[in-house]
Amino acid sequence: MPIQLSPEAARKVKELMQQPGQQDARGLRVKVVGGGCSGLSYQIQLDRAPQDHDHVWESEGVEVYCDPKSALFVDGTRIGYHQTMMESGFTFENPKAKGTCGCGTSFTA
Repeated sequence: MPIQLSPEAARKVKELMQQPGQQDARGLRVKVVGGGCSGLSYQIQLDRAPQDHDHVWESEGVEVYCDPKSALFVDGTRIGYHQTMMESGFTFENPKAKGTCGCGTSFTA
């Protein structure tokens, strides 16, 4: 199942791709690493191209890259973006997460 971006998240990614030094970015890399309050953490960054063996999806006009190991944990995840007067950032709705921390950036699988 692909990773999906909300329209707001896709707009923010496209905006970030226009920032100085990022114009050669072609997609968003989603990765899972060990750590965080709940054991696993999400990492996202702009990337120039997929790596060999990456899963590649398109969502809302943005290419999304994910290595096979991370894909086991995040297939089907919906990435959103929220902005308020107090905070802004990407959010993750992961159907494979059995638990999440209060900040929403780490999870258990």
